[in-house]
Amino acid sequence: MGQRTPLYDAHLAAGAKMVDFGGWDMPIHYGSQLEEHHAVRDGVGLFDVSHMTVVDVAGKDTRAYLRRLLANDLDKVGEGRALYTCMLNERGGVVDDLIVYKIDAEHARLVVNCATRDKDLEWMEGQAGGFAVDIRERPDLAMIAVQGPKARAFLRDLVCDDARAALDEMPFFGFAQVGSWLIARTGYTGEDGAEIILPGEKAPELWQRLTDAGARPAGLGARDTLRLEAGLNLYGNDMDDGVTPWEANLGWTVALDDPDRDFVGRAALEAQKQKDHTVMRGLVLEGKGVLRPHQTVHTPNGEGETTSGTFSPTLGRAIAFARLPAGTTGTVEVEIRNKRLKAHVVKTPFVKNGKEAYKPI
Repeated sequence: MGQRTPLYDAHLAAGAKMVDFGGWDMPIHYGSQLEEHHAVRDGVGLFDVSHMTVVDVAGKDTRAYLRRLLANDLDKVGEGRALYTCMLNERGGVVDDLIVYKIDAEHARLVVNCATRDKDLEWMEGQAGGFAVDIRERPDLAMIAVQGPKARAFLRDLVCDDARAALDEMPFFGFAQVGSWLIARTGYTGEDGAEIILPGEKAPELWQRLTDAGARPAGLGARDTLRLEAGLNLYGNDMDDGVTPWEANLGWTVALDDPDRDFVGRAALEAQKQKDHTVMRGLVLEGKGVLRPHQTVHTPNGEGETTSGTFSPTLGRAIAFARLPAGTTGTVEVEIRNKRLKAHVVKTPFVKNGKEAYKPI
């Protein structure tokens, strides 16, 4: 038996098929992964993401500590804004990817992956030497994601006046604290919506209100097809401790403009940037077949490998991320069951606003 979120009983009552995910018992679907996927693309979907690890960093050296810890620069955003970034090791490899919420000059909240919890907490504590910061995990909190093109309008009718006003004014990757809740305009689906971090004991009541009002519960299966269509990486598949942001299509999360900010891994990234290295690109299969992780990709420049792959419910064809030799463009061949099938190298996202959005490279 794995760890259980405060919504475990609600999942069972809704007929969820439960699976182990990073040591947690989580719903993979509630009967139809395909229907859950389309519900998020077309309307409002609901995810329990309480398995994610929430960590509060506080103290007078919070800013200096995070400038050292993170590859992206939190100074780029003001209070009440969130930032996607990575923690890197000295070789430039990705320790984990995360979202950091800038609450004020001396307080930030980080949400990291559940499967890397122990490693992340150890890493964060190990980098805190010399900084006056308190690093505190928040297992008392739950997290619910409401996602889809109708999600924010849907939420407006179900929250208090203060939360409604915050939602109306909230920019993308903005957030607001409303009592003991943190409501953020973030997500992992490529759609609009909100993620709500709240006390665990309050989560079942909110979940019930949302489902009673018509939000469709969605499991990890739909979450994976949605994030892949949206061009969003999954830690452990598309990057890890041995893969740098340059190699994972995450160069946009690295801030090098301040020469005085010596974040962990900076020297390695600057050195690698000057050399040829593998790159991650999107693949769209030309014919029938299913793209999965760890399939060999044959290119004129040498072999590559798929890192994530699935059948796209929105596009009706197979898509994947692949790590390829530098300069790979056009058409490649993916080895599937000892057959080489043609695929096109593309720029992601595959889907945006519910429609095809990829561009050939």
